[in-house]
Amino acid sequence: MPESLNQSITDQAPAGQDPQTYVLVHGGYHGAWCWKTVANRLRASGHTVYTPTLTGLGERSHLLHVNPSIETFIQDVAQVLHYEELSNVILVGHSFGGSVVSALADRMPERLRHLVYLDAQLLQSGQAPVDTVSPETIEVYRQRAVATGGVSVPPGPPENFGISDPQMIEWVKKLLTPHPYRTYFDKLSLEHPLGNGKPVTYIACSKPYFANIASSREYAKAQDRWRYLEIATGHDAMLTEPEELTRMLEDIC
Repeated sequence: MPESLNQSITDQAPAGQDPQTYVLVHGGYHGAWCWKTVANRLRASGHTVYTPTLTGLGERSHLLHVNPSIETFIQDVAQVLHYEELSNVILVGHSFGGSVVSALADRMPERLRHLVYLDAQLLQSGQAPVDTVSPETIEVYRQRAVATGGVSVPPGPPENFGISDPQMIEWVKKLLTPHPYRTYFDKLSLEHPLGNGKPVTYIACSKPYFANIASSREYAKAQDRWRYLEIATGHDAMLTEPEELTRMLEDIC
């Protein structure tokens, strides 16, 4: 479904634009696969792009049995920053991946240049993902997890992520994987205010708005020093509007 991975990644960045380093963190039920088109477009412009998959998801779904925590997710990406010796990184987190971005800004700010929250959850220190959604939503998660013995939450239909194209729905349905149940209840621990003083851009998906992150959108809009943008598509903007999202990411300065 996405553009071919064989697309050239050796092209130079457009005139006047310096090559950047992007680390793209996916959200719940997804994996690195969801970033293929955006990553290819960025690489074709001469940028360096990493798309780590969190433990227990995507091509690493065979590791679900280790019962990964939110700390596991944080370390998944922290290890990429460390072992790839990355610096001056534009760190992008989609949906559930927002907490990973927040934690790394808290712990490794010296490696980061800019934080991008893409329709992402924003948790304060001491909060868990379930603290920002309704009791009804929590109950839905619980009921869906019962079938797996409480280890994971099976994914809902791709339409839940704002995908409407029939061909894309069938493709995404094949790649979504159950999400580790405990990570919805793990609390995020931060030693600094959210963002830790790094430049922040929040990109909200507005067609339609994703109900589960309503409080996060409002928080982002209220931050005087943050840049708040919207993209007129559903929650999975990297799949439904990859060209526009890539342009927005390349405009980060």
